[in-house]
Amino acid sequence: MLSASHPARFSHLAMLSLLLALAGCTPSPDMTATPEAIREQGELVVLTRNAPTTYFIDRDDQATGFEHDLVLDFAATLGVPVRFEVLHSITEIQQALAAGKAHMAAAGLTRLESRGDRFSFGPGYYEVQQQVICHRNGPRPRTVEELSEVSLLVIGDSSYEARLQELRDSQVPALTWQTDSSLSTEMVLQKVWEQDVDCTVADSNIFAINRRYFPELVMMFPLNEPEELAWLLPQGADALSDAITDWYHQANEASFITLVAARYYAHVEIFDYVDIARFVRRIQERLPEYETLFRQAADEYDFDWRLLAAQAYQESHWDPAARSPTGVRGIMMLTLRTAGEVGVTNRLDPAQSILGGARYLANLRERLPESIEEPHRTWIALAAYNVGLGHVHDARVLAERLGRNPDSWIDLRRVLPKLSQPEHYRSLRYGYARGSEPVQYVRRIRNYEDILNQQLAMAK
Repeated sequence: MLSASHPARFSHLAMLSLLLALAGCTPSPDMTATPEAIREQGELVVLTRNAPTTYFIDRDDQATGFEHDLVLDFAATLGVPVRFEVLHSITEIQQALAAGKAHMAAAGLTRLESRGDRFSFGPGYYEVQQQVICHRNGPRPRTVEELSEVSLLVIGDSSYEARLQELRDSQVPALTWQTDSSLSTEMVLQKVWEQDVDCTVADSNIFAINRRYFPELVMMFPLNEPEELAWLLPQGADALSDAITDWYHQANEASFITLVAARYYAHVEIFDYVDIARFVRRIQERLPEYETLFRQAADEYDFDWRLLAAQAYQESHWDPAARSPTGVRGIMMLTLRTAGEVGVTNRLDPAQSILGGARYLANLRERLPESIEEPHRTWIALAAYNVGLGHVHDARVLAERLGRNPDSWIDLRRVLPKLSQPEHYRSLRYGYARGSEPVQYVRRIRNYEDILNQQLAMAK
């Protein structure tokens, strides 16, 4: 349902449907948004939306996401569990919060003056910037003035629409756009990728994740200065706002928010259009030939088959005859010694190589200290596959020396590059290593795995 950018942004039918839907919800008997009332009610009710930057169900059928993890940590300070209510649009979220259906909203929302008239905000916890996103093979405006010459679609009742209205009022009277309140930013990005529309506006964090799924999308220029995401609260919820602020200061001081952000965003920093476009093609062209082998190896050694497939792509681009100057060969790029250890007699046989690579990775994972939990255990095992278990042990020793957590991949990836620095490696058992390589290795595998999951979902 598209609507013009002028005052009547939503059709009467759409607004009536939304109000009826909200009216049909059964409100909690007392949704007073104070810490004391929340404790009495026994749960924190939070509105969110299903998206990779907020809240989603992972491959283990568990709820996860940047907003999800932050909210759980805050709720722990109140001593209550969280009930997430997933809605589909910003409009629905704001209407439901205003109707008293929840205590707060955590949905990737920015501070807007228009929202301040109806709601309160928690502290800003993550910085984003609005960006103009277009297709690399379509119109590519370079300025706000040129933006008036393309078809532009944004989600309704959003910070993007508010910014466009500011620009039209102050700078470009000819600027027009369409809004659709039924779509998410991710869905609009897909429409641009499919070239149903020329351009859109998206927050930088949303684009950073989704450009890997839609590699032909390009950022043309930022539309505003950086702004902060914040949780939305009912108007006048001062006590809850104070509690969130107290939690924020403690979480920020402990680097908790930084660590959570790293978990969801650090591995998406690498973006190579040519490489990702080629990977997407090879998911269609090469992966079907080896998918059964990946599934069988994953079942035998308790991995997700898509992780093994992503690792194999990082190793060889799914080329069973791949060979490096150092002598590693095959689809899993095994050394001659490793191949012998895992029972591989022919490294160029895809079935042997995939099974052998999975066996070797499982062996590395098993040899790590029991104190390392998942998913860090698998990520650290992947790093050992690349750089060797001895250097990983050195990195753990160095992590402890530097006051970091040796059981955390997030901490180890900061320490590993130091293995190339004499002041560190000279005092370690295994000495020098190109420690930046396993960091990039794991990051790329996680990136490929995310893209593969998305492509498989889209294919369905």
